[in-house]
Amino acid sequence: MLDSSMRNQLSGIFSGLTNEYIFDIQVSPEHESRKELLELLNDVASCSDKVTVQVADGEGLEFSLLKNGEKTGIKFRGVPNGHEFTSLLLAILNSDGKGKNIPDESICNRVKALNGPVKLTTYVSLTCTNCPDVVQALNAMATLNPEISHEMVDGAINQEEVAAMKVQGVPSVFADGKLIHVGRGDFGELLGKLEAQYGVKEEDLPVVEKNYDVIIVGGGPAGSAAAIYTARKGLAVAVVADRIGGQVKETVGIENMISVSQTTGQQLALDLMSHMKDYPIDILEHRRIEKVEVEGREKLLTTSTGEKLIAPAVIVATGASWRRLNVPGESEYIGRGVAFCPHCDGPFYKGKHVAVVGGGNSGVEAAIDLAGICSKVTLLEFADELKADQVLQDKARSLPNVEIFMHSQTMEVLGNGEKVTGIRIKDRKTEDVRNIELDGIFVQIGLAANSGPFREVVDTNRQGEIVIDSHCRTSVPGIYAAGDVSTVPYKQIIISMGEGAKAALTAFEDRMRGML
Repeated sequence: MLDSSMRNQLSGIFSGLTNEYIFDIQVSPEHESRKELLELLNDVASCSDKVTVQVADGEGLEFSLLKNGEKTGIKFRGVPNGHEFTSLLLAILNSDGKGKNIPDESICNRVKALNGPVKLTTYVSLTCTNCPDVVQALNAMATLNPEISHEMVDGAINQEEVAAMKVQGVPSVFADGKLIHVGRGDFGELLGKLEAQYGVKEEDLPVVEKNYDVIIVGGGPAGSAAAIYTARKGLAVAVVADRIGGQVKETVGIENMISVSQTTGQQLALDLMSHMKDYPIDILEHRRIEKVEVEGREKLLTTSTGEKLIAPAVIVATGASWRRLNVPGESEYIGRGVAFCPHCDGPFYKGKHVAVVGGGNSGVEAAIDLAGICSKVTLLEFADELKADQVLQDKARSLPNVEIFMHSQTMEVLGNGEKVTGIRIKDRKTEDVRNIELDGIFVQIGLAANSGPFREVVDTNRQGEIVIDSHCRTSVPGIYAAGDVSTVPYKQIIISMGEGAKAALTAFEDRMRGML
């Protein structure tokens, strides 16, 4: 199953293992995926004398990872191929105290302080690009806290269970049987949800206070550029972010980065991290800023992990996130018929009727993609005409199972308590209100600025964007903003990078002039 090149790579990756690992497999002799699983795990084990396989007959298909004969708390119920192959490798490396996805000390301490026991189950699709991030984060938590266990479940080979759990989107995370998360998620977000449900031994957590010359909030193109330019000026700089790459990680293909003809969001995020690591930058990932205080020239930022970060200059580069409809029923049915990613959740609606709300490029592209899977796609646009590129409009209109309605205002998401059953819309011209029976709703209405706690400190516009001048200065001296969170026009990656560099250079100039 693994070619010679991959085997050689794995031999190198596993060369530093210090403990003994066993794939403890329980699989039915008649399971259709038995051969595939055994071939994969035997191939992986053949790449290191520290990894072995043991097989026993079982009712379904699963395997646990043992470390020195003891359970690690990590289990896979499925064949970790595709995007989840990396999750398998990282499970071994994380158990050995290695792997690039292990968070910094402050985050690790919070995981260790979680009250337990915590039993986590994540339902995934092997074609989902968001699922591995969640699986890898929860597996890492299991290696850090012995009271946490986590199992990945491939929905494709556990369809009855998926139906029984009423899973309609991936990844879906259940904590002791309670659904706590659906869709894209990073380590910090997941940890926050676990802390909310199980609580933390706060007495075990040290108080952390750090001082910098510049603090950059956000790790996307703007934040990364700002960090690199700041570090090159010799200043002490920290980047505080949910995840490096930000919204870019959800972009499948990027073809307008000048001099880079084609890349992906995932690859760009990796490149941003790699570039920042060339400089002495403190990268504080998996946390958010929850409180902002200005005391004279100093800015005091409190993170979601309780840290106190102090600096005379702050660059806000928190980007934007998917905008929601904010109508009754939407929040209640997220993950149960309301979705935001057609690439990840589209397969759950094969042969079904779905709506796409939004007539911009993303909405029309989603309608086109879903038309190849679903029996019918209803595209709803609030305005009197679609805003998407004409070539996309023409393609959508040519599809026999796509219907398009203009001047349609979403009033309510309808459901039966378990899943979405329809959508209520109003014709803005006639004022007529009607219900459309359907199985799923994909929301594609653009992005909203992630200005968060900074809205209470600096001036923002009606859309929540931070108001800046031509040099990225805000209404508060020493606070700058760059990229999609700001009022800069044209929300493009290349523009965000330039704005991040500009904000850093402005902060340095203000420092040299004694303004900070």
